[in-house]
Amino acid sequence: MGVKLFVSDIDGTLLMPGKKISARNIDAVKKMVAAGITVTIATGRMYKAALPIAHELGVNVPIITYNGALIKSVDGEILHAEYLPEDVVVGLVNFYERQGWYLQNYSEDNLYYAEFNNYANYYQTTQKVQGTAIGWDGMKNKTSHVCKLLSIADNEEQTLARIAELKAEFGDRIDVTKSTPIYTEIICPGVSKAAAVNILAKKLGVDRSEVMAIGDSDNDLPMLKAAGTSIAMSNGTDEVKASCDFVTGLCEDDGFAQAVEKFVLNS
Repeated sequence: MGVKLFVSDIDGTLLMPGKKISARNIDAVKKMVAAGITVTIATGRMYKAALPIAHELGVNVPIITYNGALIKSVDGEILHAEYLPEDVVVGLVNFYERQGWYLQNYSEDNLYYAEFNNYANYYQTTQKVQGTAIGWDGMKNKTSHVCKLLSIADNEEQTLARIAELKAEFGDRIDVTKSTPIYTEIICPGVSKAAAVNILAKKLGVDRSEVMAIGDSDNDLPMLKAAGTSIAMSNGTDEVKASCDFVTGLCEDDGFAQAVEKFVLNS
């Protein structure tokens, strides 16, 4: 298929949340790199949480984080960044405080929340990062270089209902995406993994037809649709599986490596 750039989601694709990347998946990445293919990750994770994954994979290329809001090299060079306006951040914090919903802030690539609770504990455990409880007033002061805000609900029905309220309140001042059944991610309008992949491909001199992407969640959809070839995980959402060129195995069964071996390495 002439793949020159291979882009992968992390959670639910490369690894199960809270788990380590399997040896088979790491080996698949190394074989692609040895074949001259640029391999990178595109994730909703903060840069600080995505960096260890890049190190584990052994890739030394720009990685796409915060759902496309930040493209930054493993060495720390920022290639592209889009931050939420500070007044919008304050407005969102006020809105979530009034609603009594959980919210996280990522100012300056640091994790903040109003209070430590079960939601914060779950996120920190699965993402292997440490946050700081600073109260709602503290959250309103953390407005610098905020790539995204993230909220956590109890179930998908609650997530969808809250997204509807959020869109009604803020309209086109923000973009909202559901990255897991319980995660709502709030980013700048126009930010997406797809836009970031296009930016990176252009910098690398790679044509769209030479890009292959793999993912599982709704926030992967723009990226998957923009890639020359798209692969969905079997554990992906119905819309993701219906939108992709191919469907591979489950994340827990090394579906990532299965896809690489079949569609890239032809082994």
